[in-house]
Amino acid sequence: MSAPPLPYDRKPSNTTPSAFSARNLSQTRLRSNSHGPLAQDISAELTEAEVNSIAPPAPIYKIVLTGGPCGGKTTSMARLSPYLRERGFEVITCPEAFSLLVNNGMAFDYLSAVKGMDIVVQDTVMDMQIGMEDGFERVLRARGKPAVLLCDRGLMDGSAYMKEEDWNKLMQKREIGCVSELREGRYNAVFHLVTAAEGAEEYYTLENNAVRTESPELARSLDSMTLNAWVGHPSLKIFDNSTDFETKMQRVVEETARLVGLPTHLQKVTTKFLLKKEPDLSSFPREVAYQIFDVEKVYLYEENEDVSQENVLKEYSFIRKRTSLRKSGKESGSVYGWTSVQKMKDGQRIEKKRIITKREYLSLFNNRDKTRHIVRQKRISFLWNIQSFNVHVFKEPSDVCILHAQVRSSPDSNDTVDMPSFLDVDRLITDSVEDEIYGAYQISLIK
Repeated sequence: MSAPPLPYDRKPSNTTPSAFSARNLSQTRLRSNSHGPLAQDISAELTEAEVNSIAPPAPIYKIVLTGGPCGGKTTSMARLSPYLRERGFEVITCPEAFSLLVNNGMAFDYLSAVKGMDIVVQDTVMDMQIGMEDGFERVLRARGKPAVLLCDRGLMDGSAYMKEEDWNKLMQKREIGCVSELREGRYNAVFHLVTAAEGAEEYYTLENNAVRTESPELARSLDSMTLNAWVGHPSLKIFDNSTDFETKMQRVVEETARLVGLPTHLQKVTTKFLLKKEPDLSSFPREVAYQIFDVEKVYLYEENEDVSQENVLKEYSFIRKRTSLRKSGKESGSVYGWTSVQKMKDGQRIEKKRIITKREYLSLFNNRDKTRHIVRQKRISFLWNIQSFNVHVFKEPSDVCILHAQVRSSPDSNDTVDMPSFLDVDRLITDSVEDEIYGAYQISLIK
């Protein structure tokens, strides 16, 4: 059976859309750490590969696979690589930097051999991880085709293996003012595969990984700390052991398909609830880790956008500025993103996301849809019973409060949300026409 067409393969349009429309954004992308020219300004003396590496003609997705020991990361990578290649994507896997050190001679007792050695090792791991990820991404960009970089753990994982004060020292040494740079500012999605020691204890084993030495109790603890390290990423997905292992792997494949815009049976990944009021953070249990953000969402004017594709019912795009807030309320840094949404006639919602620079955000802001308000929200991200929750507290132009709860939804899934007791829930928000008023797309309309 042939692979389905890529979601961004469109029929040629008879019109010339805006350079910053949903269709053309990938052609005007800059490297995330570049302040250089747009594609049309690049010197003709550069090779095609060099031009691609600066302004890639196709999207690149960076996915972190993380979690506690024996969660299925290695198997997931082995499943995802051929799945994506068969559907037209280039795929490179980025190995875990710490494992490379251990497998090439660094003994575990190095970590305690000299005072401060653990910070030096984690600093080295971060250097290696950044070097590998950036190098692999540069190769994929130069290739000029749709691509996925699968990362065996990401930069935030190191914080789970360090004391908080040591992690803060490392961030200060590296002049990282806000961990958002290492989290949502770097990766499109984070897939947390829960250790088998949590819910599938009979399958927990140390035999298939020479680096793994953890007892089940330690594995559960590390799993929890690793999950907490990624709280705040808008695309943090948790894959627990409530199903058998094969179904767990299929859920990972389905979520990846949804992320890159391929057809999927995973119709819905979040359930929404209307809250009666904004949550009181002082009522959160002490063990609940949470992050707070200010969000600015701007819908774009799609000049001459062609939505004549057979199965597309509606298409639009928006940009988002996401500012991390400290517990004191002080801003600590911002990251920027672009999202294109296709609502299909069969009910599916296909999203394509990009991490963009501040410069791109400001350029796209000038192409905003003047018939819509700029939507401003406060967001609270937290974990509860191995579930990911996000509270959207609308500030402008509305004042509603919406809870987004991660769920699994597939033909054989009947899971429900384990609702936190410290939230004041009004009711479930359905997919009915009447409840469309609670979506940001409708809230943004100037009436």
